[in-house]
Order: sequence, then C-alpha cells, then structure tokens
Amino acid sequence: MTKYTYTKTQDTRSGFGDGLLELGRTNPNVVALCADLVGSLKMQDFINEFPERFFQVGIAEANMMGLAAGMTIGGKIPFTGTFANFSTGRVYDQIRQSIAYSEKNVKICASHAGLTLGEDGATHQILEDIGMMKMLPHMTVINPCDYNQTKAATIAIAAHEGPVYLRFGRPKVPIFTPADQKFEIGKALKLIEGTDVTIFATGHLVWEAIVAEAELAKEGISVEVINIHTIKPLDVEAILESVRKTGCAVSAEEHQMNGGLGDSVAQTLALHHPAPLEMVAVNDSFGESGTPEELMTKYGIDAAHIIKAAKKVMKRK
Repeated sequence: MTKYTYTKTQDTRSGFGDGLLELGRTNPNVVALCADLVGSLKMQDFINEFPERFFQVGIAEANMMGLAAGMTIGGKIPFTGTFANFSTGRVYDQIRQSIAYSEKNVKICASHAGLTLGEDGATHQILEDIGMMKMLPHMTVINPCDYNQTKAATIAIAAHEGPVYLRFGRPKVPIFTPADQKFEIGKALKLIEGTDVTIFATGHLVWEAIVAEAELAKEGISVEVINIHTIKPLDVEAILESVRKTGCAVSAEEHQMNGGLGDSVAQTLALHHPAPLEMVAVNDSFGESGTPEELMTKYGIDAAHIIKAAKKVMKRK
C-alpha cells in the first residue's frame, strides 16, 4: 500500500489560472478569452501581465468559440474560459462546427464542473460534459485531479496541436500530486499497486479513491488505484494491464454514469478483456443545491460508495 497525504487544499481552477499565467510568460502565441467570469476562472493575473492578449467577450459564449476558432488561423493558441455548463451545453453547435470539425487549435477550459459546484444548483452542475465532448472527433478530453495536475495539464495542452477540453472545478481539494510533474496527455498514472481490484478514477474522485484504498487495506483488500486524467485518448493498455491482474474494476467519476469514464472503461473491457465492472457515478439524475460533501454523499460518488462498489465487484469475479 502506498500512503498519500496532503498538507494543503486548493481549488483546481487556481491551477488553471497559474498555468495560464506561466504560459503567457513563455509562449507569446497564447491568448485568453473569457465570458464575463474572470474571477471565477482565475484569469486576472494573466490579464494584469498581458492585457493586450486578453479578450473579454461578455455573456456571449457562442461568439467566444467563434472568435477562438478564427484566432487559430493566425497562429494564436486561444484558451477560452467559462463554467463547464456554458463551455459545452450552451455552445455545442459552435464547438462541433467551428472547432472540432476543422481541428482548430482551441483549448476549451471549463471550470465549476460536476456536483461539487455546490450551492449554485442543478442548472449549473453539468454532469454530461465529458460524454458530449469525448464523442466529438478530434477532441482531446482531460479531467485532472488536483491543483498541481491542473496547472501541469494547462501548460501541456498548449503544446498539443488540436482542440482540447480541459475540465476542472470550484471546491478546494487536497493537493497530493507533485508540483514538478510532467503531464503526459493520454497516459494514465498508477498511484497505488494492488492485486484484488482496480479503481479507475478521474478528477476530484481520484482523492476519494485513495481514501477508499486506505480503508479497504485495513480489511486486507489489495486495491490498485489508477488516475485516468485523460478520458480521450484513453490509455487502453493501462486499463487492460491492470484488470488482467486484478480481475475486476471500479470506475469513479463526478459525471453521469452514461457517457463518462465508466462507459469508456466498459467499452474497453468488452472489446478486449471482459471482466466485472462497477461504476461509481451519478445515476441518470440532475443535481441540486448543497455543499460538495453533502451532494457527493447523496448522489453516491464519495469514498464510502467506492468502497461499497469495490466489495460488490470482487464478488462477481
């Protein structure tokens, strides 16, 4: 068992803001656009240093996507910023037609994703965005787990040629990955070695998976924890290698059960190595107002539910 600890919590959106600032200092082609949510997206430091490279479009998200697509033709690398709900559901047609179809080099950066948006409620807690974006041809989909990984991912996607959807969140969560990490798109990270069951987790639920592993270890259950930070392209080999060893798996995500990481893992296992799988995700439901902790418990996506799923899937081997 590998023990992960933390001494600090921070919101992943701040990782995006700090990564964007670093990119501004190292890559003159990086520009930023925002739909009237500069504070929420932590973009102010970038604006302070590079005001001529920032474009405030106001509450006009569809126009922002069109502007970003056009900027790529001149060699710019636009990073768009707004809530995940407005980054996907509100502008899906523009993303599909103007960005994904022609493989424009736009980085769609989406904060306040999932239930942990909290008190803003169901209308803002988008839980379908991973599915919507992973279905688009040419789109890369990334969902990092903490501040450090979000910062590293933000920096890494600037060097990736093609459209990217980068998903992050509002609440403060434990920082447990290295500050000096090199983010590799499409490469899953094995955090803990195990032999009895694999937990494939993404985003905020990676830490919940680590908590679940520690509890299961007390009962003598050996859990492998793998951080799937890139939903697309999926690290198929990492998934198969782990499940061939453990014989069963749990997927854990802050997203609808339909269309998310669990679907991708299930498809991989069905095609290459059929094995039992339990999915920890929101089960065909909208959210509601509440604290992140309350909502994760009520909708079944906290460490306790991961533990329950792990024990259930082991009985199916």
